[in-house]
Amino acid sequence: MFSLGSWLPPLPGLAWGWALLDALLQGLVGACAVSMLCSLLKVYLYIQCLNHPERQAQKEAIQAQRQVLEPLHVVVLTAVLALVGSRVAALVVLEFSLRAISTVLSLGKGAHSSQLYLLCQYSLGCGVSCGLSFLLEGAPHRTCNLALAAGLAGLLAAYTRRLARHVCTLYELHSRARYCGICILLLTAGHGIPRLLRNALAITFAVADLAAVTLINRDFLSTAEAVRFWTPLTICYTLLVTYMQEEQRQSSGGRAVYQTVLVRMGGLFILLLTVGRWSDVLHVFISLLGELWCLLRAGVLLEACWQQDFAQWSQLDRWSGSRSEEAS
Repeated sequence: MFSLGSWLPPLPGLAWGWALLDALLQGLVGACAVSMLCSLLKVYLYIQCLNHPERQAQKEAIQAQRQVLEPLHVVVLTAVLALVGSRVAALVVLEFSLRAISTVLSLGKGAHSSQLYLLCQYSLGCGVSCGLSFLLEGAPHRTCNLALAAGLAGLLAAYTRRLARHVCTLYELHSRARYCGICILLLTAGHGIPRLLRNALAITFAVADLAAVTLINRDFLSTAEAVRFWTPLTICYTLLVTYMQEEQRQSSGGRAVYQTVLVRMGGLFILLLTVGRWSDVLHVFISLLGELWCLLRAGVLLEACWQQDFAQWSQLDRWSGSRSEEAS
C-alpha cells in the first residue's frame, strides 16, 4: 500500500519529522479556514456599510486594510496552531462552544451577534485542527490527505481574498452599472452571508466538539481519572461563561473583548496548573498569543460588527417597546 513515509528508510527522528509536518498541515488548514471566515465577513460588512451613509467612515476603514498582510497572518496563525497541543486546542474549542451557546440563548428572538464570527477565529482554527486529527487518526495516507486538504483550503482562501479585494475595490461601481455577475449576486443575496457562516460554523464546531471530547478522554486510564479532570473543568467553564455574560452587559467595545480573552486564558491556565501537564501550561500561553493575534488583525471588522450589533439591538428594543405600548 502506498504511504509517503514508506519511501524513506526508518531513520531516527523521522517519525518526529512526519508528526511535525502533519501538525503544520493541520495548522495551515485551520489558518485558511479563519482567513475564509474573515474575508466573507469583510464582504458582508463592506456591503452593509455601503448601504448606510452614516457608516461611511467604517467603509473607508475596511477599504484601507492592507491585503498584503493577509499571507503573514496565515503564516503566523499556522505556526501557532501547529505548536498548540491537541489537549489545549480541544479545551479552547469546548470553551468557545459553551460560550457561543450561552450567548445565543441570551439574545432576544430575531437577534444575532456579528461579533461572535470574529471572536471564534482562533477557536475555529483549533476546531479544524482537532477535527482533522480525530478524523485522520490512524489513516495510512494521513500526510497525503492533509496535504490535499491544505491545498484545497489554500485555494478557497485565495479565492475568498480575491472576492473581498474585488468587492472593496469595484462593488460600488459594479452594483450601480449592473454588469458584473459577482457583484449582482452579492447585491441580491449578500444578506445571506451571515446565515451561510452560521450553518458552516455550527457543523464545524459540532464535529470539533466530538473530536475534542475524544482527544481529551483518550489520555485517561480510568473513569476516576476522567472524573477528576472533567469536574473542575465543568465548574471552571461555568463560572467563566457566567462572568463573561455579566461583563458583556456592563461593558462593550474592543477593551472588553481583550479583557475577556485574558480572563478566559487565565482561567484555563489556573485549571491546567492543577489538573494538567507543564506542556499544557506552555500551550495556554501560545493560545493567548494566537487569540490576540487574530483580534488585532480583525480590529476594524470587530468595530464594524459592534456598531452593527448595537444598531440591531436598539432597533429590536424600540420594536418591542412599541409592541408593549400597543398591547397596553
